Amino acid sequence: MIVAWLICGLGWAGIYTIKNQYESTARLFVDADAVLTPLLRGLAADSAPTTQLEILQRTLLSRPNMEKLVSKTDLDLSLNSPSDRERLLTRLAMDIKVNPQTKNLFTITYRDKSPKLAHDVVQTLLTIFVESATGGSRSDMENARRFLERQIQSYEQQLRAAEKRRADFRARYIEILPADNNPNVPALEGARSAAAALEGRLQDLLISRDALKQEVENTPPMLVVESGGLTGLSPLSGPVAKSKIQEAEDQLRLLLLKDTEAHPDVIAQRKLIESFKNAPKEGPSAAETAAKDAAGREAAAANTIKRSVPNQVYDQLKVKLIEADTAIITLQRQRDDAVRYRDRLEKVQREQPGLIAEYQNMDRDYNVLRRNYDELLGRLQSANIAQAADTQADKVKLQVIDPPEIPRLPVTPNRMLLVTGVLIAGLGGGLGVTVLFGQLDRSFSTVDDLRKLGLPVLGGISVLGLIPLRQRLMMALRFCAAVSVLVAIYGGLVIYILRSAR
Repeated sequence: MIVAWLICGLGWAGIYTIKNQYESTARLFVDADAVLTPLLRGLAADSAPTTQLEILQRTLLSRPNMEKLVSKTDLDLSLNSPSDRERLLTRLAMDIKVNPQTKNLFTITYRDKSPKLAHDVVQTLLTIFVESATGGSRSDMENARRFLERQIQSYEQQLRAAEKRRADFRARYIEILPADNNPNVPALEGARSAAAALEGRLQDLLISRDALKQEVENTPPMLVVESGGLTGLSPLSGPVAKSKIQEAEDQLRLLLLKDTEAHPDVIAQRKLIESFKNAPKEGPSAAETAAKDAAGREAAAANTIKRSVPNQVYDQLKVKLIEADTAIITLQRQRDDAVRYRDRLEKVQREQPGLIAEYQNMDRDYNVLRRNYDELLGRLQSANIAQAADTQADKVKLQVIDPPEIPRLPVTPNRMLLVTGVLIAGLGGGLGVTVLFGQLDRSFSTVDDLRKLGLPVLGGISVLGLIPLRQRLMMALRFCAAVSVLVAIYGGLVIYILRSAR
């Protein structure tokens, strides 16, 4: 019992010398805006809020942040030397715990003997984290925007200088440079193609004009027609109608003015003429026909009058021939101008062969500057949209789910558990010492134990030195009292701990 009392007394006294540790915790939820971020993807600069927050979690306990924490919580007031400051910074970095629970949820925990100090440390760290998450991204975006603006100003100056050089060069050699609407085709190639095309069209017109002229030469300008006299009964009362073959031939001439020999209408008209020519003649016998013709000719000679009228087909052919000559004259003038322009370009290119290459290099530099300038403008707009999303739409939202509070109960030490453990340790220590003394006792308690040595034993005195019953009862009472008092002290300590917690 002495050993048990010593262990319990020293253990319980030591428990109450341990200072209480209070823990303050805050839970923070980071919302990377699952709606706005996908909407701006590809349109605004991606600031990667999730990645930034992961970096902030890992760098929250960095030395600059610990310096801010010490200055804002007045922990530096208790420091006496630079070494104390270093030890404090090291201890804070080890004691503060930043534990991510999910992808967007994590906790900040700190323990200290002062509940207010534990709360102030967690609250200050929370403020530092929020400021870093919002101000850091905005600062980076502002720096990127300023850099883009400086680059745009530089490219704008270069682009204006390149445009001026390109315009001056083009004004000086506009005749031989490619056209703006077709920059891939050089001016000389275009002039050659235009001259060749005009020459081809002129040859076609000349061939058509020659064919038309031959047709005019083969067509009579006047037609002779016969009409009946004032007296006599002639079957012809007006101009003699043309025969079917002559009408078909006239129609063929008109078709040839606009179509070729292979045209279906021309082929059909020729077949019609052949059919008229090959058609069999029907009527009376040859003798009767000859007699009638002779009589008819004599009667017609007596009763008909011959006269000449203008040929309408000839007049139409003449008009078309005049139009063809006019078109040929116009096309010849255009062909001559195109040939002179082509010859002038060839002369300039022979005398200055590097102009096209110089212009192409100048144009390529201008296109590169223009493309970079447009790309920088697009990225500046993306940066402006991203900055507006961060500042106006709160693209990254930090929501404090459980704000830190001043703890009322200590988290360590667990005095109930420690007091119970000391009691068990004391009783176990006393029992262990008793067993140890029993193992170290070399005396013999019974005659049988003595006989086990193999020596002859004559006998034993059984009533010598027996403790009186009264004395043994007193020893048992003292033992029970010691155990009861020890348990009573334990109960009092438990009640005190429970009341303190409540």
